Amino acid sequence: MRVTRLPAHEYRRMRWKNNRGWTREILRVPDSDDYDWRASIAEIDGNCDFSTFPGCDRVLVLLSGDGMRLDFADGRSIELDPPHGRIAFHGEDAATCSLRDGATHDFNLIWKRARVRAELLHRPLVGPMVFLPEPDTTWLIHVLGGRAVVKDRPDIAALDMGDSVLMQASEDATRCILDGGGELLLVRVASV
Repeated sequence: MRVTRLPAHEYRRMRWKNNRGWTREILRVPDSDDYDWRASIAEIDGNCDFSTFPGCDRVLVLLSGDGMRLDFADGRSIELDPPHGRIAFHGEDAATCSLRDGATHDFNLIWKRARVRAELLHRPLVGPMVFLPEPDTTWLIHVLGGRAVVKDRPDIAALDMGDSVLMQASEDATRCILDGGGELLLVRVASV
């Protein structure tokens, strides 16, 4: 598998689509305005409206802070509680965020539903975790806490809290083993 380390200090900081906040972009695929999927860390420092993303699906996971409430135009109201409250919703859904007590940082996964399928898993890392190559499938692993190493790959530095790693199938694909201890967010993206 092709493995690319994505250190936290290299994430691109940019304005939200609606200019109401900031995000640190971990990755977008492809790297253009017309991407298939994107992972980022939203920095929310006040009550605000979320950007809408027609044709997309989203998952939001609370990384830090005391939580928030999302109020949707259709009347739904969802609470995201620490330590890692999460919500999945359509990009078309207009949402307003109300913070409980101060700023939050939130993992944000967005994908175009007509182009890719994506899922986000929250898992502990206790020793080795094996990733097998699958055609047209990509893994993005984000370290929530602890430390991880890509086994048998001394060319890839250890991953600390906040770092990510991208694993993509290649022609000479072999399994990839992530080893360590901590908590991970695992994003699996496959072609439709």
